[in-house]
Amino acid sequence: MSELLERKTDTSATLIQRYYAAFNAGDWRGMLGCLDEEIVHDINQGRREVGKPAFTTFLAHMERCYREQLHDIVVMVSADGTRASAEFVVHGEYLATDEGLPPAHGQKYVLPAGAFFEVRDGRIARVTNYYNLPDWTAQVAG
Repeated sequence: MSELLERKTDTSATLIQRYYAAFNAGDWRGMLGCLDEEIVHDINQGRREVGKPAFTTFLAHMERCYREQLHDIVVMVSADGTRASAEFVVHGEYLATDEGLPPAHGQKYVLPAGAFFEVRDGRIARVTNYYNLPDWTAQVAG
């Protein structure tokens, strides 16, 4: 791999790691600092939202309903640094009932998950999250 491609890969990996470190620290400003102004956010089994304002609203919703930490994060980056993925395990607590989901009463859950990223000009331009919603539902409903 050429030195330039290696730098692009390292830069993108560092960006994704910084994004998740901010998540685990509850540092929403730090997360938002990793994002392009027109971030495309594909919510697991849901809609697509565009822009930092929508992402900020999403983070506020998540903070109200969930307390989560990501463990065992593995980041993989394409050779040109424009695409990345991450695999991790979510350790969470369901704090407040989320619309259309089971009632919340502090249930804990552990859930494998992943995300795909597009990186452009040193910022995350797209994040697509995936996890097994039926598995999560079974953990919090049981």
